[in-house]
Amino acid sequence: MNNHAFSRRQFVCSTVSALLASRRATQAGEARFIRLGAPPFAKTDDPELLALAHRKLGYRAAYCPKVALDDAARIKALTDAFAKHDVVIAEVGRWVNLLDADAEKRKKNLQTVTDGLALAEAVGARCCVDIAGSFSTTSWFGPHPDNFTDKFFDAAVENARRIIDAVKPKRAKFCYEMMGWAMPHDPDCYLRMIKAVDRDGFGVHLDPCNLVNSPEKFYRNADLLNECFDKLGRWIASCHAKDLAWEVEMNVHFREVCPGKGALDYATYLKRLAQLPQNPPLMIEHLAKAEEYDAARQHIFEVGRKAGLSFGD
Repeated sequence: MNNHAFSRRQFVCSTVSALLASRRATQAGEARFIRLGAPPFAKTDDPELLALAHRKLGYRAAYCPKVALDDAARIKALTDAFAKHDVVIAEVGRWVNLLDADAEKRKKNLQTVTDGLALAEAVGARCCVDIAGSFSTTSWFGPHPDNFTDKFFDAAVENARRIIDAVKPKRAKFCYEMMGWAMPHDPDCYLRMIKAVDRDGFGVHLDPCNLVNSPEKFYRNADLLNECFDKLGRWIASCHAKDLAWEVEMNVHFREVCPGKGALDYATYLKRLAQLPQNPPLMIEHLAKAEEYDAARQHIFEVGRKAGLSFGD
C-alpha cells in the first residue's frame, strides 16, 4: 500500500466523524466570521493598495491578483501585503478543459493547471480550482453524454493525482468545481472522488448554484446546501456566491443572477459556512459591473447580519 492509501473503513469513519462534528457545531451555534470576497475594481497593481482596496469594501478574501509563477518578488509582495491586512487569497482559477479531445491541448491544459496549483502554494492561496473538464467538442465546459461515465471519472481522478503529485502542496488544495452536467455533480460523487484521488492535497470547491439542475433541487436548495456541508464540510477550501432565478418558458431554464435576486437560501448557506473551522472564503462571481458586486455584497452582509453572523469588517 502506498503512503496515500487509506481503507474504506477509515474513509467511512472519517466521513461520519466529520458529519457528527458538523452537526455538533450547528447545535452549539459555533460560528466564525465569514471571509467574503470579490473583485475590488481597484485601478492599481500595487500589492499594498490592492489589499487595502479589499478591506475598504469589507472583504476579507480575494481572488489571486495577476502574477507570474516565476515572479518571486511580486509573489512575496502580494503574500506579505495580504497577510498584513488579513485578506486571504481564496483561489487561483485555471479555467481550461483537462479532458480536451486534442492531445496537445490536453497536455498544455494539464500544465496550466499544475502551474496554477504551484502558484496557489507559493502565494498562500487556499486552492487552485478548475472544472474536471468535458468531453464536449463544441464547448470547453459544455454538456456531453460521456461526462457521467467511468471513463470521465477515472480521467478526472488521474488528472487530480498528477497535478497534486507534481506540486506536492503543503497548504494549498487542488479542487474541482462542481458542475450540473459533469462530475462531480453532487456531494456523493465528490465523496467518491475524494476517496479515489486519495491525496491530502485534494479539496472541495463548493458552488451550490452549479448543482441545481432540476426543479426539485431549485425548490429544496436548503436541503442541498445542508447535504453539501454535512458530507463535504471538512474538505471545503473555497466557495462561490451567486444566485439562480427560474425563467419560465416551455422547458426548465435557470439563469444566474445577482445574489438576492434569486432563490438560493443564503441564510442557510452563510450559517453553515460560518461553522467550518477552516474558515473557507466565499467569493462573489460572474457579475458585470462594480455596482452589481456592491449590491451582491450588501445583500450577503444583510442576510448574514440578520442571522447574527460577522464578516470581520
